[in-house]
Amino acid sequence: MKEITKETYLKWYEDMLFWRKFEDKLAAAYIQQKVRGFLHLYNGQEAVLAGSLHAMDLTKDRMITAYRNHVQPIGMGVDPKRVMAELYGKVTGTSKGMGGSMHIFSKEHRFHGGHGIVGGQIPLGAGMAFGDKYSKRDNVTLCYMGDGAVRQGSLHETFNLAMLWQLPVVFICENNGYAMGTSVARTSHSTEIWKLGLGYEMPCGPVDGMDPVAVAQEVSKAVERARSGGGPTFLEMKTYRYRGHSMSDAQHYRTKEEVEEYKKIDPISQVLEVIQKEGYATDDEIKEIGARIKSNVAECEKFAEESDHPPVNQLYDMVYEQEDFPFVQHKL
Repeated sequence: MKEITKETYLKWYEDMLFWRKFEDKLAAAYIQQKVRGFLHLYNGQEAVLAGSLHAMDLTKDRMITAYRNHVQPIGMGVDPKRVMAELYGKVTGTSKGMGGSMHIFSKEHRFHGGHGIVGGQIPLGAGMAFGDKYSKRDNVTLCYMGDGAVRQGSLHETFNLAMLWQLPVVFICENNGYAMGTSVARTSHSTEIWKLGLGYEMPCGPVDGMDPVAVAQEVSKAVERARSGGGPTFLEMKTYRYRGHSMSDAQHYRTKEEVEEYKKIDPISQVLEVIQKEGYATDDEIKEIGARIKSNVAECEKFAEESDHPPVNQLYDMVYEQEDFPFVQHKL
């Protein structure tokens, strides 16, 4: 595993705080009806992404996840201004404003979506890993899912083939306790989700998903195993989301006391405590980080606000390629 240094902690703090503030701004924009449709926020789960990125080779490894997918592409190198513009439905967005909140995508940065179909990304992640193995590339795919998605039959079919073919893929379940508004205990006889890997003799285990160090350690082992030909791994990240399933979620299924209890182990606060304890940054330097993040988020908002909406004809351009289908005519 790559060493976890002072620079690592400072990067984690700035990245995670930026992701949190970026999505807080999106929440405000949603209330103002500048962001339409659904909006699933990642607040509280940032350590899973921060630790995973530390374990990856960002020059070649891939990532695919579900619809809670705004900050992952930013972590993979996508310009956050383009991500915010996509949520605003603007032509400068990552998918020219056609994907929206649940379908961020960047081939250039090897981020393969955001997927709105629950569990739909699981076989796709294995498929990308198969392509890399078939083409003799030493890339590794990290495939994320929620605790609700593991109830899908596609997971079991995928696990079977991933082990049979020893695919270079790391399956990561972000267990935040609730599939929409239903707790794991109400939908599963076993609440230890990682044990699903045992039936396929797949290396598996639980991870403290609120601690980026623990995440980095376990994902690093899994990535190294996959890259060396050792096949897939299944990790259950025990994490928590501070906001509802989506912005329309009234959260009647849990208490405010429960949320406050988890905020005591907020991953951003944990990293900041280490920075302060070890003297990695002064109070003024920490304030400078906060000011820089505030400015960067404001730039993203300004870019999204000032960008144009897509032209109406783009509806057709995203379906047909005129050169391939010359018989297709459209006039608006």
